[in-house]
Amino acid sequence: MNNSLFAPIQQNQLVLEVEAAFSRAQAKHGIIPQWAAREITAKAQIRFTPEEDLAQEFSLVQHRMVALLNVWSKSMENGAEEYMHFGTTTVDIYDTVKVLQLRQSTLFGLASLRTLEATLIELAQKHRDTPMIGRTLGQHALPITFGKKVSCWLGSNRRNIERLKAVLEKLEHSAILKGAVGSYLGLGEKGIELEKDFARELGLKEPYQDDWHGSRDVFAEYAMVMSLISRALGQIGNEIFLLQTTDIAEVIETKKKSAIGSSSMPHKNNPQKSDSLIFLSRKIPRLAEIVLDDMVNYFERDDTSRTNELLEEMDLQTRKMFSEAQELLENLKINNKKMIENLQKTKGLILSQRITLALAERIGNRTAKEAMHLVVNEAHNKNCTLRETLEEHPELIKHLTDKEIDDLFNLKTYTGLAAQQVDGVIDYVSQKRLSDPVL
Repeated sequence: MNNSLFAPIQQNQLVLEVEAAFSRAQAKHGIIPQWAAREITAKAQIRFTPEEDLAQEFSLVQHRMVALLNVWSKSMENGAEEYMHFGTTTVDIYDTVKVLQLRQSTLFGLASLRTLEATLIELAQKHRDTPMIGRTLGQHALPITFGKKVSCWLGSNRRNIERLKAVLEKLEHSAILKGAVGSYLGLGEKGIELEKDFARELGLKEPYQDDWHGSRDVFAEYAMVMSLISRALGQIGNEIFLLQTTDIAEVIETKKKSAIGSSSMPHKNNPQKSDSLIFLSRKIPRLAEIVLDDMVNYFERDDTSRTNELLEEMDLQTRKMFSEAQELLENLKINNKKMIENLQKTKGLILSQRITLALAERIGNRTAKEAMHLVVNEAHNKNCTLRETLEEHPELIKHLTDKEIDDLFNLKTYTGLAAQQVDGVIDYVSQKRLSDPVL
């Protein structure tokens, strides 16, 4: 059985709960009797709407809400069925159901990202000072630390948490009970207060005053934020995918001992979780695009693109994405030895900037740059280390002491403020975690 929030059995349960909340709000304002609201609430259980009965009734009436109400009403006693769905409209009930579904999906997303955040904090702290090569445009650039790299993932993840928190706040104001054309017709003079009490019964906040059914922008924002999250996790997956290639081999995506890397090549350790994240970062935004399209509707309350299936698929795929990302990062193995080897691949040339800056203090910036460009080209042509080549230029080397040269060519001490960046990002997200909703 499909246990998704959007599966028919789960959705029908939410419909019953929303209808029950509506009846309680009406009873509070004397619109229907209290006893009727109690009966409707008591019978708001999926067992009173068997799937076979619903399917048979739907085949006759061809309307999901009417079929549900017809089957459900058979369980009511003392005439309470006369007060079911009294004065409301189907779209308000299903819109509110969708709000509850997306709220639950958002809360799950927040919990998942916070768990991932804790893993990233631990990984960044552990490798705060682990040196590795920084790459730009696919080339060796300057040394960084692996912790600095992880801190970038950590900062992006926190911004996505904040985006989801903003979506959650909007969803909690999105219960809707405004009637067939969104002006409370059918709900009586107390319609606005009735809607507020309806939201409170569902544990939601005061509803938006506008009739948002036609714009559906909050649903679209949810989809877009999930899309953005998928891209961020896809970027992490892509980077880990590349870092574990045979020629780089700085990280290892660990698997169970029984897992097979390749059916025909036993030596391979093919990436799986990182590859999955890359794929999901492509799929989820495609689904989100159609939900975004659903903002374009006709007049007050038409809904032409039927997004329920898309939102269900998004929920399933984002849950998979969170699981894959968590398993990938908490089992990621770092190859420190390979990182040091890769730092030395250019034979010290990645320190040319450092040497240039040191010489600039003695001979001037422009002169130092011109001289070091010549030294670097010479090192390339001779296939020598930068230090060997520099030592063949007494007019330059005379400006530096032996200790200064030793210090300048120490790769591990040329990572800028990478370690401080790690500390700063961790401090920032740790403070932000204190303001997260209780999940």
